Amino acid sequence: MTLPFVFDNSYARLPPRFFQRVRPTPVASPSLVQLNRSLAEELGINCDQLAGKEGAAILAGNDLPQGADPLAMAYAGHQFGQFVPALGDGRAILLGEVLDRQGHRRDVQLKGAGMTAFSRRGDGRAALGPVLREYLVSEAMAALGIPTTRALAATTTGEAVYRETALPGAVLTRVAASHIRVGSFQYFAVRGDVEAIRLLADYAIARHYPTAALAENPYRAFLDQTVERQASLIAQWQRVGFIHGVMNTDNCAISGETIDFGPCAFIDAFDPGAVFSSIDRGGRYAYDNQPHIALWNLARLAECLLSLLDDQEDAALLAAEASLDRFRGKFETAYLAAMRGKLGLMTPQEDDPVLVQDLLRVMAAAQVDFTVMFRRLTDAAASEAKVQELRALFADQTAIDDWILRWRQRLTLEPHGAGDRQALMRWHNPAIIPRNHRIEEVIRAAVDFGDFAPFQTMLAALQDPTSDRPEFERYEIPPRPDEQVMQTFCGT
Repeated sequence: MTLPFVFDNSYARLPPRFFQRVRPTPVASPSLVQLNRSLAEELGINCDQLAGKEGAAILAGNDLPQGADPLAMAYAGHQFGQFVPALGDGRAILLGEVLDRQGHRRDVQLKGAGMTAFSRRGDGRAALGPVLREYLVSEAMAALGIPTTRALAATTTGEAVYRETALPGAVLTRVAASHIRVGSFQYFAVRGDVEAIRLLADYAIARHYPTAALAENPYRAFLDQTVERQASLIAQWQRVGFIHGVMNTDNCAISGETIDFGPCAFIDAFDPGAVFSSIDRGGRYAYDNQPHIALWNLARLAECLLSLLDDQEDAALLAAEASLDRFRGKFETAYLAAMRGKLGLMTPQEDDPVLVQDLLRVMAAAQVDFTVMFRRLTDAAASEAKVQELRALFADQTAIDDWILRWRQRLTLEPHGAGDRQALMRWHNPAIIPRNHRIEEVIRAAVDFGDFAPFQTMLAALQDPTSDRPEFERYEIPPRPDEQVMQTFCGT
């Protein structure tokens, strides 16, 4: 079909052992639920064509657009610390790559498009609930300014998928800077395929880190820059209380984007050890452990690259260690910058880390809502009258009163005006996040009743998370005890 992508499929030009060529499996009755028109325009895609029946057929995998070269990527991965040497795209098929209006290369992938050589015992399909969850959360992350894969479309299939019960099927069209993962390198490392590791590293450098190619050792520069992007990404997750839930190496993208929104969640009542994923029984991927796991994942990447870092093993290990040692400093710098923004601080001071940690300690002890707390702090920075609303979040106000006094004293050291401070804090402290209980409401309405109005309303609310909009006030409110979602589940 001539609709409506213009592909340039560079990954498909790598050797055949990097992927399996496979066509999506057609579905019974494709129907478009949502098209991301603004993203489509970024990609240079004709929205009106894509929104029609022919577009729905493409987005569900029934037809291929002209120039597509569909494939399933090969990769391995550590899943909850256990290495699996052969994973790959078991239910996702890359249609191809487009160059967006800025000249950036973007993958267009169908998630839930049918079985591949990597499906193992899976059906290659996706249920509607996880598709809607990924659409909402990935678009919320984009609106929050956090690097992420994006949702171009959600399409129902007219077929059931079977998990614990029969569920309506759907396909998510996902857009990413690429789908290369740490696990992509592990796939070849475990096979001793040094040539493939070099080819993949050269490809990743050309696509994501072109300045690394100019370095004395491009592979060391590639590792350095990947470390920096991951450190920055995790700092942004911590800023908004996001818990990925399944930080396996096959879910760690080389591009520095957030990828795979399975059992993810945003914190309500603040708990640094919060875990929502039903499969994370040991708390490996808890909120406060995410920086440590990111570094662990990067260490697995460094292991794969050792033969490229230096011909001598000892020298290669030293280079890898030096690169990994950069993570802590880069993360702390990015994290403190984000937290200063949340507190309205623009100029670094030596005691700022203590001020941040003391606030988080008080919040955890009182179990106040993470998002509401910082939004109230934003209001309190602009109005004395709003301080009482901040204090009202705490049953025992002694500790927060002491902290507020220190915070106000710290603000006196800032040379910037109240207007600049307010703008900074409003950006860093969103009013609306995709709260777990609201996502569950959306999923229940869609799955049980075929009602997509709640999905569309929540999506509209998430598009502008930093503004106060009375029509979306319900999305700012934390869950009641009977509304709390304590577990989230992987779509597979």
